[in-house]
Amino acid sequence: MTAFSCRFCAAPVDVARDTFVDLGAAPPSNAFRREEDRDTPEATFPLRTVVCPACRLVQVVEAPPHDALFTADYVYHSSVAASWLAHARRYVAAVTERLGLGRDQLVIEVASNDGYLLQYVRERGIRCLGIEPTASTARIARDRGVETVELFLGRDTARAVVSTTGPADLVVANNVLAHVPDLRDFTAGIATLLAPGGTVTFEFPHLVRLVVDAQFDTIYHEHFSYLSLHVVEQVLATAGLAVWDVEQLPTHGGSLRVWAQHATHDRPRTDRVDAIRELEHLVGITDDTFYRALQPRAERIRDESLAFLRRCRDEGARVVGYGAAAKGNTFLNFAGVGRDLLPWVADASPHKQGLFLPGSGIPVVPPERLFAERPDYVLLLPWNLADEFTKSLAYVRDWGGRFVTCIPELRVS
Repeated sequence: MTAFSCRFCAAPVDVARDTFVDLGAAPPSNAFRREEDRDTPEATFPLRTVVCPACRLVQVVEAPPHDALFTADYVYHSSVAASWLAHARRYVAAVTERLGLGRDQLVIEVASNDGYLLQYVRERGIRCLGIEPTASTARIARDRGVETVELFLGRDTARAVVSTTGPADLVVANNVLAHVPDLRDFTAGIATLLAPGGTVTFEFPHLVRLVVDAQFDTIYHEHFSYLSLHVVEQVLATAGLAVWDVEQLPTHGGSLRVWAQHATHDRPRTDRVDAIRELEHLVGITDDTFYRALQPRAERIRDESLAFLRRCRDEGARVVGYGAAAKGNTFLNFAGVGRDLLPWVADASPHKQGLFLPGSGIPVVPPERLFAERPDYVLLLPWNLADEFTKSLAYVRDWGGRFVTCIPELRVS
């Protein structure tokens, strides 16, 4: 493919001229393999992103169908990470106080996963509903007592929801905006769900942090888009929504939480909106130079990481992985790491244990394997959770083991 139209503004994009980063070909990062499937070929897709020269949306060029990415047995469960649960609990406490939410209000979360956040809304006696397209996570949410409907959000499905529940006083959309192929229809669905005086909050990894900290492994096929406030304000405006506040968050290596309302509502805009706009202007969010910085840094990180892993193998030092995250699969496949360099990856999620990583074929094992084999190094693939993991896995240091992260640079501690 040499040219296509921007998924948001439909402007022509020249793939060669407008490439953001090219990570080669890879299977979907959450398409974990079962033992019985390992002899069948894996479907791979180019993992190449471009930046629209008109609106500046960064987007994947080619991706699998949406329903092929978010399947009935989807393996990502938000509740596995203790830090993410704590983040959700803090958010619910803060938003409840800020918006004065009570028993008469309705909270709807889009892409509510396993009920990780709405369980805290429910604890406060506030009416809530989850919208989640994957059956495996929706089932767990219902087991938690969180009412959940299984669907992909768009204008039409939102109308069907509102006809049953009425409009929402708060719509929560955490780490979902990047996952939707049709930004206009999805945002129209958000606006349809939202009551006239309601608030919607979006959280998404900030494109500025992705570039500045070389977070290329956050690029994978489930993420159709990579977002800045500059782009998100344009997207929301198509549905008659306007931003009134923005927070910077440490999650996922640096995220934004955007607070928005119907443009006809009168909540005043905070100074933080202008501050983020200015930040993006200073880094050059509309300049071509900004978007050309990532590819050479990704290649340098790949080469340095491979050199480290090969040196460990040649010297007889044993390296294993921890955290079977999607970002780790992007990194491993881009670097060409296989079982000869990383024999297994431990993960706390029982939904991933016993499976094999897509592309690399590395097996996923329970964390107890660390005790049994006492490796010299543990490569923390979800580097954004390194602080949490080094605390929970502190026992690795008892036998002289050390922790390794590769992004934004190779670090051994």
